[in-house]
Amino acid sequence: MMNQTNYNERYSRQIKLPQIGEDGQKKLHQASVLIVGMGGLGSPVALYLVAAGIGRFKIADFDHVDESNLQRQVIHHHNNIGQLKAESAAGKLKAINPDVKVETLDYSLDYADFIEQTRDIDLIIDCTDNFPTRFELNQVSRETGIPLVSGAAIRWEGQVTSFVPKLPESPCYQCLYPNRDLESATCAMEGVVAPLVGVIGTMQAMEAVNILLDNPQLNGVVWLFDARSMDWQRMQLNRNPQCPGCGEG
Repeated sequence: MMNQTNYNERYSRQIKLPQIGEDGQKKLHQASVLIVGMGGLGSPVALYLVAAGIGRFKIADFDHVDESNLQRQVIHHHNNIGQLKAESAAGKLKAINPDVKVETLDYSLDYADFIEQTRDIDLIIDCTDNFPTRFELNQVSRETGIPLVSGAAIRWEGQVTSFVPKLPESPCYQCLYPNRDLESATCAMEGVVAPLVGVIGTMQAMEAVNILLDNPQLNGVVWLFDARSMDWQRMQLNRNPQCPGCGEG
């Protein structure tokens, strides 16, 4: 275990911030996060959050590292090709911070699994690339009251938002995408420019820290990023009373 002197030194740049301080750093250290997807988005999310001092992680991904992943999934290295992504990622996270607790979920989780795995979790971070899992995680978030940070990136476009169910009038993912029959367009199908996932994933990590410090900024807001023009657009997302996910009827 890290002694107090080393702890204070490791996180000194954050502890110096009045918005964090020793109490905030302790709050981050005591937090538990579930990251679903250890690909292009999950890579920067996990790397930055473990470096920032989040104390406990569950990382879920049943896929194996492929050479085509290495263009953007920076948590995996060439010698990890063929290895389970969850296992590969866990090794990198422990190398950055040996005191962090990392539990790997290297199988396909269904709704019941997600409910079970979130019983001791403070935050869910959706780093997947398919709508069925996104809708499922949204439903888990609504049922459990656990905040959800959502990100997506494809081609040259990305978006990031969060949902905090316990806040009054908080929207949910289906307020943004009401139709659950949407077909997913994946990076394998459409392509993606490498740094884009880093931009969106880092934004997800930043919002995760904000939420864990009781300062959510993207609840009810969607940030859209066009990497070609380097332009950000802010879209207000209000709760839809007729939403099939969180509406009244």
